Amino acid sequence: MSLDVHVKALLDQMKAMAMPKMWELGPQAARAAMKMGIFRGSDAPIGRIEERTIPGPAHAIPVRVYTPTDAKAQTLPGLVFFHGGGFVIGDLDTHDDLCRCLANGSGCRVVSIDYRLAPEHPFPAAVEDCFAATRYVAAHASEFGVDPTRLAVGGDSAGGNLAAVVSQLARSEHGPAIAFQLLIYPVTQLGASQETRSMRENAKGYFLEKEGMDWFTRLYAPDAAHRSDPRLSPLLATDLAGLPPAYVITAGFDPLRDEGKAYADKLDAAGVPVTYVNYPGMVHGFFSMRGLIPKAREAVAAAAAAVREGVTEAA
Repeated sequence: MSLDVHVKALLDQMKAMAMPKMWELGPQAARAAMKMGIFRGSDAPIGRIEERTIPGPAHAIPVRVYTPTDAKAQTLPGLVFFHGGGFVIGDLDTHDDLCRCLANGSGCRVVSIDYRLAPEHPFPAAVEDCFAATRYVAAHASEFGVDPTRLAVGGDSAGGNLAAVVSQLARSEHGPAIAFQLLIYPVTQLGASQETRSMRENAKGYFLEKEGMDWFTRLYAPDAAHRSDPRLSPLLATDLAGLPPAYVITAGFDPLRDEGKAYADKLDAAGVPVTYVNYPGMVHGFFSMRGLIPKAREAVAAAAAAVREGVTEAA
């Protein structure tokens, strides 16, 4: 297995620039850097964007609603999306381009959630916001132009963690009904005491690093006692039966590769329909590098098609 040539060129460029690490910058500066870096900007067309807020457990939650360019019906399937960024960085803008592409490719009206971030708001703030937002969208589906029987959740990295957790909570809390879950290189065992092979092999030099994950973990879950909570580490849930069908994506040079695969395997063992896709030459975060990495465009399109099929089958 070797790095994709475009990924290698990007990593070499970043190394030559001697860019500071996130944990060296601190949360505020790291957030600004992410908005100014390779995650910035959007060139994907979109039918319509609506900025609004919805009630949250602590305060109003900003959300951004994306209507696909080819939307012909007033009511569409829905995808509630949670952005990545280690629960510390990232926002609606850093994942704007990805949400546009997912909306157009899936035919879903995408509702992107600007949940509270650590360290100002540690665990379980993000979980509480994301579950509350999902319940609100389902309960007010007509206001969003969403079919509540065809509602999916999804996210990348920390957002993949939150999508998995929201799916588990929706099952245990008897709603809302989730038709499909899109888990893009998800965090599934935050702060695990036993490292995976991929965490050891890809600990340094492949965009996301072990030291970065340790930093995110300290900020999001400073109380080590929480790290066995399935709302933090969904892989630790004892029973995954009855969860919605899933599409799980990993990257070959990602420290999180093995825990994503482990979650897909556990879903499969529990009888949950799951499609697992690994992109061997890719690194963590590659879905948000669509403009720089051709393989990323292919992967985003495939994920969007999986969501389209998943919510169609739920009808």
